[in-house]
Amino acid sequence: MIKPYFYIVVLGCILLGCTQEIEPPPKSQLKPITLTNAVKIARGQTVYVPVYSHIYSVSKSQKMDLSATLSVRNTDQAHPIIITSVLYHDTNGKLLRKYLEQSVELRPFASTEFVVDQADTGGGVGASFLVEWVAQHKVSDPVIETVMINTMGNQGISFVSQGRVVKRREGNPASK
Repeated sequence: MIKPYFYIVVLGCILLGCTQEIEPPPKSQLKPITLTNAVKIARGQTVYVPVYSHIYSVSKSQKMDLSATLSVRNTDQAHPIIITSVLYHDTNGKLLRKYLEQSVELRPFASTEFVVDQADTGGGVGASFLVEWVAQHKVSDPVIETVMINTMGNQGISFVSQGRVVKRREGNPASK
């Protein structure tokens, strides 16, 4: 026979569990920043990153739409980088979307992402991101890549495209 205090303990656990505060989500790793001519730039890059908003599965008449996540990861352990521009282009090179209205600072070891929804197929099979970043100190290169994914039923496909540096910027380095 179950004692009555057992039910009180169980009810108390349920109530306490339901009233616990939920931790707020972590604050964004991005801090808006205004670049002026007074800001000394030590280095920077323009990085081209392939994106596939769809791929062909059996033939060109059968395509699979994909969601794409652009990931920008600051690999420097001491200094932030500043992302100045994230542009999304279609297969023909036409600008489809500008993801930033203002430059943002990415703290050491922080990362951020920009997403192209699976339903957004305007980029085509040859879409791309063009990411520009700078730093006020000599820093290690960030990791910039896209992850494409689609899941249907019990099947899924995912793959990664690495960014490629198409332009380098060297300036007046600040002390490290």
